[in-house]
Amino acid sequence: MRGEANDPVTKARTAWGETMPGWVLRLAEECAATSQNRVSRQMGWSGSAISQVLGNKYPGDLDAIERAFKGAFEAATVACPELGEMPSHECQAWRKKARKFSGANSLRVRMFRACSRCALNKKGDA
Repeated sequence: MRGEANDPVTKARTAWGETMPGWVLRLAEECAATSQNRVSRQMGWSGSAISQVLGNKYPGDLDAIERAFKGAFEAATVACPELGEMPSHECQAWRKKARKFSGANSLRVRMFRACSRCALNKKGDA
């Protein structure tokens, strides 16, 4: 059992106050229900990034983390021009992989080409 000081929901409410977005509250609730590490793995982000979001100290693109959360936990999807409809967190994972070319298999080659042309693949978004 967590102490109140270590509770992700309490941490988020304290850090964000009245300005806390709904998805951050839901993220904190998921972390409280399972664990921050499990949630971060499902989203494809580091535990430290999730901790920084909960503490309202994340210096990066919160929209990218929001999309990963909604893809992993709220069934948010994107239309991939190569693979069709997919969860948004899987799209982000492909975009991360596509930063470097790998000829390991034909799907990686296809996705490298598709992701590098995709409008969703904004600089720093993956």
